[in-house]
Amino acid sequence: MTATTRTPDAEVHPMFLDRWSPRAFRPGSLTDAQLASLFEAMRWAPSSYNEQPWMVVYGHGTGTDDHKRVLGCLVPFNQSWAQSAPLVMILFGRRRFASSGKANRHAGFDCGSAWMSLALQARVLGLHAHAMAGFDEAKTYTELGVPEPDFEAMAAIAVGVQGDVADLPEGLRAREAASSRVPAASFLHRGRFSAAG
Repeated sequence: MTATTRTPDAEVHPMFLDRWSPRAFRPGSLTDAQLASLFEAMRWAPSSYNEQPWMVVYGHGTGTDDHKRVLGCLVPFNQSWAQSAPLVMILFGRRRFASSGKANRHAGFDCGSAWMSLALQARVLGLHAHAMAGFDEAKTYTELGVPEPDFEAMAAIAVGVQGDVADLPEGLRAREAASSRVPAASFLHRGRFSAAG
């Protein structure tokens, strides 16, 4: 299945069907304008009290030292394909509100909005973004110099131009397709939760 073969159950803007997470990326670099645009989209994501609790450590340019450092925080499976993406990053959430010092239990939700903003802007630019849960959380603090008491590692992200499926490790080639989704009825409950749905 490609992104263009996805079929919605109700009318929705095509950008939601067009966004998917490939693993095949073309090595190289993004332009300064592309980088600025991706990060600007994150900047304008909504957040609780406008705290914008997200923080990103990124490596840019396939094979550069900073790219290798960030890539090294991923589990080996994800390293096997993300090494070709020109931009790799770890998304962190600030654990406490800067304004009050109180725990920010909404930081993960807000970081999710920043990720989606980046992912959609990537498609506007002709790029793709792939978020990952498969990374070594402890390593993100030690290798990237991020203070663990202040930030929680949320996700790893790879961004770039979609590459050739043939360049993926053999076991991943058949999986390189846009996935479908469960129907909206499977997660909707009007007025009160019902185990029957």
